[in-house]
Amino acid sequence: MPDTDAPPPSRSDDPDLPGARGADGEPITTGRDRLRAGRLLVRREAMDRQVPERAGTADERLLRRSRTAFLDSDPWRTLRIQAEFVEGFDALAGIGPAVTVFGSARAAEGDPVYEQARELGRLLAEAGLTVITGGGPGVMAAANRGCFEAGGFSVGCNIELPHEQWLNPYVDLGVEFRYFFVRKTMFVKYAEGFVIFPGGFGTLDELFESLTLIQTGKIKHFPVFLVGSAYWAGLLAWFRATLLAAGTITEDDLTLFTVTDDLAEVVRGLRTFVEARSAAHPAEEA
Repeated sequence: MPDTDAPPPSRSDDPDLPGARGADGEPITTGRDRLRAGRLLVRREAMDRQVPERAGTADERLLRRSRTAFLDSDPWRTLRIQAEFVEGFDALAGIGPAVTVFGSARAAEGDPVYEQARELGRLLAEAGLTVITGGGPGVMAAANRGCFEAGGFSVGCNIELPHEQWLNPYVDLGVEFRYFFVRKTMFVKYAEGFVIFPGGFGTLDELFESLTLIQTGKIKHFPVFLVGSAYWAGLLAWFRATLLAAGTITEDDLTLFTVTDDLAEVVRGLRTFVEARSAAHPAEEA
């Protein structure tokens, strides 16, 4: 049996190890055939060959005028992502107990779903809850509008799309995002529950992500209400006839959400959850 604890053999064709530098151009330590710079293992010869513009010292590269192509690089993109998280946390940290409302962007004023979402926004505001939406039209605008008209606090987390989506006029606090996953984090982090009206792929995406986070224990179970029993009936039937029958979900998974047509039931359930959470974690509410 080979000795699995033995060090890897050295390569005879390694470059001059004492001259090796890391990805930032700084000298790095050596060890057998591996070179370490922080969390990176690299050889200077390989780096210079693969990314010639990385040659030189870190200061030299910092002071060198760059082409704007760097704006599309992954390291720069990472900083933009970090900035979006910071801006989102900074903007939303003080909004108080909130509920995130999802639904179709295509629902027009006068549509029963639009009017129902508007009524829910009003009821949530009267219950002392902030309304968070994606900030766009349709159900999002309706929920923001009902909250706004009732004197509540209305939040929109808008997303940059190929076809422009502007914040609706009923938003008191609007936050713009480039990245869906940053925006989704805000929906979950600052919500005491989700209310999901009829909608398309985007709405289903938010529904399934919330259920997955709850099912896997990534977040504590909070209320998820699906409003519109007729609309959701086919999906629920498929859950039982296909997923449950195949063993890919359990009976308990079907208790992670509530289907209802009663907005009073939705608000009552959300208020009960918020009050119980506040009693269990008084320091967080202080």
